[in-house]
Amino acid sequence: MRQNHHFIKQLPPAQSQSTEGKNQIAMKNPFWRFSYTVLMTFCLLGLTGASATEDKIKDLELKIGIVQRFGEQPTAKLQLEPTIGDRLKLKFAEGDREQILVTEKPVKLETVMQALPKPAIEEVVVLGTYRTYETAEDSAENWRKQGIQVEIAQPERWQVWAKRDVYNTPLLRRLLFQSVKATGNDLAYIDTRILPKVPRVSWVVNGKSYTPNHVEISTVKNLIRLKKGEKLNTSRLYAGRIKFQPNAYGTYTFVNKVSLETYLRGVVPHEIGTNAPTSAVEAQAILARTYALRNLRRFAIDNYQLCADTHCQVYYGLGGTDARIDKAIAATKGMVLTYNNELIDALYSSTTGGITASFSDVWNGADRPYLRPVVDAPTNIWDFSKQNLKDEKNFQKFISLQQGFNESSWNIFRWYKETPLNDIIKDLQKFLRAKNSPYAKFKTIEAMAITERSQSGRILELAVRTDIGIFTLHKDEVRSAFAAPRSTLFYIVPLNKGKEDLWGFAFIGGGLGHGVGLSQTGAQNLAKLGWSSSKILEFYYPGTKLQRLSEEIKF
Repeated sequence: MRQNHHFIKQLPPAQSQSTEGKNQIAMKNPFWRFSYTVLMTFCLLGLTGASATEDKIKDLELKIGIVQRFGEQPTAKLQLEPTIGDRLKLKFAEGDREQILVTEKPVKLETVMQALPKPAIEEVVVLGTYRTYETAEDSAENWRKQGIQVEIAQPERWQVWAKRDVYNTPLLRRLLFQSVKATGNDLAYIDTRILPKVPRVSWVVNGKSYTPNHVEISTVKNLIRLKKGEKLNTSRLYAGRIKFQPNAYGTYTFVNKVSLETYLRGVVPHEIGTNAPTSAVEAQAILARTYALRNLRRFAIDNYQLCADTHCQVYYGLGGTDARIDKAIAATKGMVLTYNNELIDALYSSTTGGITASFSDVWNGADRPYLRPVVDAPTNIWDFSKQNLKDEKNFQKFISLQQGFNESSWNIFRWYKETPLNDIIKDLQKFLRAKNSPYAKFKTIEAMAITERSQSGRILELAVRTDIGIFTLHKDEVRSAFAAPRSTLFYIVPLNKGKEDLWGFAFIGGGLGHGVGLSQTGAQNLAKLGWSSSKILEFYYPGTKLQRLSEEIKF
């Protein structure tokens, strides 16, 4: 996506300093000077640090979107249940009216499509569509530098929207859109939806039906079971409270309000696995805590902080908790990883493929000094200083190596996949349509080539020649554009299968995920070799410091 850096003058520009701009001011207000609510608001905006007091760490509450877009499917069902001997307390809010219901029975929720007296029109200016939050955030900052107020949304893929309460009339939206298009941005568009019906959620409580837009759910024991799916066959138990609230997409979100340390009990076993060695689990717990506290801003548009899937961290509530994992979490309570007294960008992935990546190998934006290429092996198996992987010959030689790495015994450390041309075409067309790219109309692929790699071997640019021209995929787009690659650490070989015409391509590579920061697979191998959690973290995040949360640490 090409963006210019000219100020768009014909619209009322955003005059106030952006939130992220204000974040440069390092405010060090301790927890005890604020009420809890005010503190979390400030944390969300990145304007305060944290105190090290045990009680405050214990009470720190997160807001996790556990069901993000309920009502998107007209057949969506959900059920809330108390545990044995407990009761659900439901506080319904509609405008200034409140109603409290208490029940020992399950509460059933169903989506009802409600016809409107006249069709509603919902409209936003979409300035870009992206695979990850990190890339969307960089794009958002570039738009702010041009004087345009924006917000980051996730209706399905991550998107940057022109801020709805600023560009709040059809005229303002179209003036903005025309200005953006005039500067050469081909990917922006106005998303206009005409809605004859809207989803409403029917709550059946003690045999009576209610349709509130805001509900607070709590219990005496602080435990709520949530079942979802067509047959209510997915069941999870959550600690804390749950809030039901509208989101930016015309549907609803269930938000679990849960303490930080309890949240980690629902993350760590699902991220690293219950069989991982103790020091690897401790490293994962420290990273999960650091990641959560640094990323509280992700869903500001919808008034919660983190999601419960791989776009954030996998979180399953109290399902799958493990006594040994809980012990490792408790052993690291309050511990975070910092660089220059600031929480690090605690990125991690399943498997690096033998070398970690720099931040800018995968996403746009400034590099983090502690996120840089590290050969993922306990010994000096490859001299990266003399043989970096930007060179294609070096790269293919590196990919041919199998033994001596932390991940060598893992089945996706190296992989090979042949894909027919028709499948590649379908995947690419789908990806380009989601981006609103004019190249989505291509019919055939004539050739593909990797035109630029980073020093860690990750693909920075992959060119595709089609019947309507050549387009280029950049960085993390490559993983979205094809079904075959599990990472951007691969090379391609055209295949003819004994015929004149191109049959497809072989994708030959290594790793699973973005490859930035800690390898969950590699960390387990290092733990088995006797490495401590602190030594593992120093290996994957050079120059960082392990600290207990305190008022000195910047969020």
